[in-house]
Amino acid sequence: MVASIQDTDQRVTKVPSPVAVNGTANKKICVVVVSNDEQILARNLLSSNMIRDDLVDLRVITGAQSASIGYNKALDESQAEIVVFAHQDVYFPPGWERCLLDAIGEVERIDLNWALIAPIGISNSGELSGEVWSTSQGGKIGCKLDGPEVVQSVDELLIVLRRDSGIRFDNALPTFHLYGTDIVQSALSQNMGAFACQLPVVHNDRFHENLGPDFGLDYRFVRLKWLEKLPIRTTVLQVTRAGPGLFFYRLRAWWSRGKRGAISANSNADPRTFSASCGWEGN
Repeated sequence: MVASIQDTDQRVTKVPSPVAVNGTANKKICVVVVSNDEQILARNLLSSNMIRDDLVDLRVITGAQSASIGYNKALDESQAEIVVFAHQDVYFPPGWERCLLDAIGEVERIDLNWALIAPIGISNSGELSGEVWSTSQGGKIGCKLDGPEVVQSVDELLIVLRRDSGIRFDNALPTFHLYGTDIVQSALSQNMGAFACQLPVVHNDRFHENLGPDFGLDYRFVRLKWLEKLPIRTTVLQVTRAGPGLFFYRLRAWWSRGKRGAISANSNADPRTFSASCGWEGN
């Protein structure tokens, strides 16, 4: 559920200044996206009501050297209190910005020192926490949450960061993978909370038989950086001290590629169709 983007020069496209959403108690929200495909971006993220109606600030990054470098640059250039880092193939159902504020309120009732939240991640018990639609997996995955759940990692499709936490992405992380795991562990190492919350989104992602060599670079980086915290389970695989997790993942992916390809849906479809099938368009 992670995307690979070519390394070129980095550019940040600014879309007008941030605005406070009605009912946000003056919290400002900025959505940041790294994009390498204008059609995918337009069909998904830009078609979301809160983006189309200018309810939040938007920063589109093109040509980023890595996800972390691009995201940190956008973080430096935005003054928003809440920064939402999303993949270009993510679609936000109507009213998502209100859903986000509700989730933040739930988190702050139990932890004022939270750093980040996400719609889906891995709980401390190693189970999938939260639910999203995944086109590459042919439907809704995970489970609905009644309240925030502490996580050890989150999927990179969408990460919500509280600016005042001071938590940042690691610019040394080589490419575009596992930064969700890395930033959660950074937050936890500084005694800040990381949670999965009920934040329904469509991840209109394309099916991939396997992840490329760039994923291996990020896997090795995270493994060495957090060696004393391992094992850490992610939404893709388990990062282990001995390091066989990546090998076994690739082996399972090779054996299951036909089955996974057969159940995947059409990522060129209108994401609102998938959102409606989940009952999210009426919010």
